[in-house]
Amino acid sequence: MTDPAEAPAVVKDELRDFLLSRRRARPAAERATAADAVASALLRGLDGVRTLAAFVPDPEEPGNGRLPAAYTELGAQILLPVIPTTGRTLDWAAYTGELEPGRFGLHQPTGPRLGPTAIGHADAVVVPALAVDHLGFRLGRGGGYYDRALVHARPDAVLVTVVFDEERLAELPREVHDRPVTAVVTPSHGWVELAHHG
Repeated sequence: MTDPAEAPAVVKDELRDFLLSRRRARPAAERATAADAVASALLRGLDGVRTLAAFVPDPEEPGNGRLPAAYTELGAQILLPVIPTTGRTLDWAAYTGELEPGRFGLHQPTGPRLGPTAIGHADAVVVPALAVDHLGFRLGRGGGYYDRALVHARPDAVLVTVVFDEERLAELPREVHDRPVTAVVTPSHGWVELAHHG
């Protein structure tokens, strides 16, 4: 019999596989249209932010091809993650328009590394996810990088995730360390504030 404590992790792994395969099957034209829509919604929702921590979407993620470049329109300082060569604690660097390939083939900024606590300067954090539920709990890729990073985020920071329309689910398995996001952006519905229950 399965240990009940393991159940959320097992369910998460199965769901991750399904969502990743569905993302890989999405046509390029649909991805491009989605990228334009989410970039526009993020710029509206993040208007007035002074420091933004965000990420560089991979080819299958919503926003690829438009983000992070679109964020420069905000006039804010933009921090992007740097995945360390070892361990699972994200470093951060300012985005100046230049990206280079990093660990796992993900792109990262070229500038000086600012350390794991730099995310604490951000008024808003755009967090990657494969899915998000109605309470703002998100399903990541399972590496735990953002669970560790969000420990350093300000308690009042706006946390927003970006997913495709059908990746907003009623409920996701959650674990004690999961921190809910405060808003979600999808291509069709734009920026949606999420109601949190204590």
